[in-house]
Amino acid sequence: MRIPFAQIDAFADAPFAGNPAAVMPLAEWLDDAVLQSIAAENNLSETAFLVPDAEGTADFALRWFTPTNEVAMCGHATLASGHFVLLSDGDRQQVRFSTRQAGVLEVARADDGYRMSLPAWVPAPRPLPEVLDALGVSGAVETLWHEKHYAVVVLENEAAVRAVDPDFRALARLGDWLVIVTAPGDLTDIVSRAFAPGEGIDEDPVTGSAHAVVVPFWAERLGRDRLTASQASARGGRLTAALEGDRVVLGGTCATVIEGTFFLP
Repeated sequence: MRIPFAQIDAFADAPFAGNPAAVMPLAEWLDDAVLQSIAAENNLSETAFLVPDAEGTADFALRWFTPTNEVAMCGHATLASGHFVLLSDGDRQQVRFSTRQAGVLEVARADDGYRMSLPAWVPAPRPLPEVLDALGVSGAVETLWHEKHYAVVVLENEAAVRAVDPDFRALARLGDWLVIVTAPGDLTDIVSRAFAPGEGIDEDPVTGSAHAVVVPFWAERLGRDRLTASQASARGGRLTAALEGDRVVLGGTCATVIEGTFFLP
């Protein structure tokens, strides 16, 4: 079996930046164990699989897998999937994806890039002492939690975010959590880092779903619904963010770096 394959750097102005995702279109769903094995072979933060949406609620059904498990929502691989579809059809202005846990997501053309609409997953205050211990952080301003396994640690400034040096084994023992550290940025409104060792990803380069969680928090805290954001990973990435009702709309660009064929026995 031959499956088309594209590796796309999302939230990147050029190759070798942002967050790489594999995008693989299928005629129909393969067995979950096969999808997981493909994602492990690709060994990227996420592999996105899309099939034509048989229910008619969207253009495609979309699922995302890390090297170790399926996730509830992945922003950068959704943006990459939108780039993949829109690049193949120059007349199409937007594409809608139905997902199993995040509803219908949309990617649309916008200027030289794209706008992506995600659900706003608003976190609530919660003590997270085990997260602070694993991060080695003692000066947290606030800690928050969202039921989809998103832990948020608010720090004082960008320098504190950049200085975090996690114990990845301790974080992995928490399970399939995405742990986000965030603060006001120096050159952008907000800055973040995201860690998911329980999902096979020590540090994620640029995380769309993390911003679906932190943007509602910062929009309220800063008193405005349009923000600039950066992720302070080694590869780094910048994006725009807006809170529009119960949606977080992220703006960014993509670069395709690999196209080919995946051979499945």
